[in-house]
Amino acid sequence: MRPRPARTRPMPMQPWFADAKLGIFVHYGIYAVDGVPESWSFYTGQVSHEQYMRQLDGFTAARYAPRSWARLFARAGARYAVLTARHHDGVALWDTAQGDLSVARRTPAGRDLIGPYAQALREEGLKVGLYYSHSDWNHPDYASVVHPQPPMPDVSTSRWVVPADGRQDPAAWQRYLAYRDAQVAELVTRFRPDLLWFDGEWERSEEQWGLDALAAAILAGNPETVLNARMLSHGDYATPEQGIPVEPPPGPWELCLTVNDSWGFQHGDHHHKSVSRLVRYFTETIGAGGNLLLDVGPREDGTITPEQTARLEGLGAWIRAHSDAVHGTVAGLPPGHHYGPSTLSADRRTLYLVCFDAPREAVSVRGLRNRVRRVSVVGTGTELGHDVTGGLHEVPGVTWIDAPPAGDVDRHATVLAVELDGELDLYRGTGRS
Repeated sequence: MRPRPARTRPMPMQPWFADAKLGIFVHYGIYAVDGVPESWSFYTGQVSHEQYMRQLDGFTAARYAPRSWARLFARAGARYAVLTARHHDGVALWDTAQGDLSVARRTPAGRDLIGPYAQALREEGLKVGLYYSHSDWNHPDYASVVHPQPPMPDVSTSRWVVPADGRQDPAAWQRYLAYRDAQVAELVTRFRPDLLWFDGEWERSEEQWGLDALAAAILAGNPETVLNARMLSHGDYATPEQGIPVEPPPGPWELCLTVNDSWGFQHGDHHHKSVSRLVRYFTETIGAGGNLLLDVGPREDGTITPEQTARLEGLGAWIRAHSDAVHGTVAGLPPGHHYGPSTLSADRRTLYLVCFDAPREAVSVRGLRNRVRRVSVVGTGTELGHDVTGGLHEVPGVTWIDAPPAGDVDRHATVLAVELDGELDLYRGTGRS
């Protein structure tokens, strides 16, 4: 993960993104036919390129029902979704005019899959996100130049990335950029995504990618488009993967996380995270000021597995029961004040404390200068007693909140609403020397 760069766009970050809290990432493509890793399986030699591309013949999207997807995502509590319009393998999910490598022209699916997806999301009130890889390991002009400062060895050695004879071909690279820019323009003009989620940026420098011109073109088409950090200096937010950062990135950010261990559908991957674990990831992420972009991988026919469906619905049920602690909140207490994540109401007058385990005697909050007006259990409304012990001069005592009754304990995570006498005021000092 790279530090979030400064934005150069003329407009501020779109407010919907910060309050979305949950998005759904969808890795859908021909790789679901054999259930192999998306694009990477031929890049690393797990399968031959020929075998990988034969999956075009088996991709049917026979049961693709984007309205069912959108309804499921809404039940999960998501406010947006991001679909892989084109991964590193170069196979487009729409009928692109830039060559014939698309599911519309080269697979039995035989149609555009992006338009119905965008329409279905909007019908459910969800924002539309599209993933697009800067890199295309199938394009004849892609392996034509070399990164001037390769961030990892294979960027300067892979036959899918650099010219085999070492001779750079700037003209070929310009043809590739024209192809990429034209495809992105198709996505912007045809589907008007609210968010564009780029990838593959590590294989070239920002100057080589021509990101100044690309960002200008995207924002000219829709100035409100949100861009992720893989647009480098033009990115609006950071995108750590598969693990909550110990130190959250500055500014807006989003954790992309798989429900099991794979981005796309893989037949043998049954290592699904439990609903309780997903609630932990979710609350720890929003408690640190980020969004969770939770990934599912549909089968080649377009259906999402029962295991992944159940987890989305389980997470959504928890979010609905605790919506006050989710939407309309900002990052909560810094580490050290409470044993667990927390969020804070937008007016900064209500703290929401997340407790993963059933509290035994009491829940403590340290460093709270405010007087507590009331504490209740989110979802049931049960009021809890509280008191303060200790404290000396400027150092506040510890606020103790009575443990909720067993009937008020949520099996995934219990949330306590702590109403304060004013805006949150925390002591962050080291105590009396």
